[in-house]
Amino acid sequence: MLVDTHRRNIKRGLWTLALGLLLGALLTQLAVVFLPESAARTFLTLTVDGSIGPLAIDLAVFAFTIGPVILSLNVLTLVGIAMVAFIVRSWI
Repeated sequence: MLVDTHRRNIKRGLWTLALGLLLGALLTQLAVVFLPESAARTFLTLTVDGSIGPLAIDLAVFAFTIGPVILSLNVLTLVGIAMVAFIVRSWI
């Protein structure tokens, strides 16, 4: 039985990205709590926010609104993604 490696790679990439974002958010919160006020803390925790939304969908039967969806990136988020990607690449 052949396995669809393209679909598996997309799923693995999305899981890596999601877990990396969560790990990066955890690292950011730890840096805010434990690092003293300094240039390093400011550099590591300075975020760039991107947002999409809100998206309103109105159908004949029901209506709902999604959003806004906000993605916050900083250096520690990128470190978290890199750490998870390294672990996934070495284990799987």
